[in-house]
Amino acid sequence: MQLAFAPELKAFREEAASWLNEQLGGPFKAIRGQTNQVDNVEERRAWEAALGEARWSVIGWPEQWGGRGASIAQQIIFAEEYARAKGPPRAGHLGVELLGPTLIAMGSEEQKARFLPDIATGKAIWCQGYSEPGAGSDLANVKTRARLEGDKYIIDGQKIWTSMGTIADWCFVVARTEPGSVGNKGLSFLMVPMDQPGVDARPIRQMTGEAEFAEVFFDGAEALAIDRIGEEGEGWKVAMALLGFERGVSTLAQQMQFRNELDDIIAIAKANGSAQDPLTRQKIAKAHAGLKIMRYNALRMLSGGENNPDLTGAAYTYKLYWSQWHKSLGELAMEVMGQQGETGINEERFDSLTTMYLMARSDTIYAGTDQIQRNIIAERGLAMPREPRG
Repeated sequence: MQLAFAPELKAFREEAASWLNEQLGGPFKAIRGQTNQVDNVEERRAWEAALGEARWSVIGWPEQWGGRGASIAQQIIFAEEYARAKGPPRAGHLGVELLGPTLIAMGSEEQKARFLPDIATGKAIWCQGYSEPGAGSDLANVKTRARLEGDKYIIDGQKIWTSMGTIADWCFVVARTEPGSVGNKGLSFLMVPMDQPGVDARPIRQMTGEAEFAEVFFDGAEALAIDRIGEEGEGWKVAMALLGFERGVSTLAQQMQFRNELDDIIAIAKANGSAQDPLTRQKIAKAHAGLKIMRYNALRMLSGGENNPDLTGAAYTYKLYWSQWHKSLGELAMEVMGQQGETGINEERFDSLTTMYLMARSDTIYAGTDQIQRNIIAERGLAMPREPRG
């Protein structure tokens, strides 16, 4: 595991930091530090385009698809500097971090040529059609159906908790294409345009006042057969490969955002005097130590996983660890803020730390609940007997 970066990467870090601070301190100042995923949509799209034009959007991708062919170390550095500069959440992150790498690994050459450039340049925003009212962590229970008619699939069903669903141009959808199939058999992975009859994305207003998520209804929506990734019935394999990219370099940017939140909590504790309480100081120190452990584990996972199979199992622990840590950080924020944390900026919105506290409750649910994560660790990481399935 490498805990320090090579000296020759200093120039790369300076280049990234300079560009980010110049842009976020100038033409994109209005969205610097923004936390809401779906505010200022047009400006957020412009930001994606600016990242693409400067080839900062997908730096780990091959140059032919708009990237820089950046090393893991360079990708980590850019992710850290992006968070340090308080760049807004990426409107295109589902395409950049999940679908794009999946296409590069498993898509046809025609699909790569058709979709990757628009992801890299910010022209296409993607959302994820996985979860359903009866299929959350149990993704294999999806009921959305797609039948092949000529050169198109006709899709009927419902997805929920669809991040970016109200602003996305495209959705990658796991649908059941084999009638009567159950579990992870008979599924296909389809790329579906959102701007068409038969697609209805309805925003879900959260208790934070935001509407990051949507409920998406498909009623006779269409997807081209050539826009299926993998063979028909191989949707589960593609879906699982895509989820594997969630443990990528973006974890380091996430940690930098956590660092920003912890720094804000410390500043408030000093300002309102709660830092004088020994118990509060102990909790802040524990949060700091936990974040350091998270960083070292992520660096170990990213720097040695491909060459060291023993680390593959360790990577399974990452989501469980950070989601529990972040939930505790939200509770610490509310404790430090006191009554201030219970009042909103206005009648619709809370401040950033209160919003973080509320959102952190969902960290232990989405992308697999804590219970599911523990099953994965036991069965895949530790090779323990599988839990009985009914």
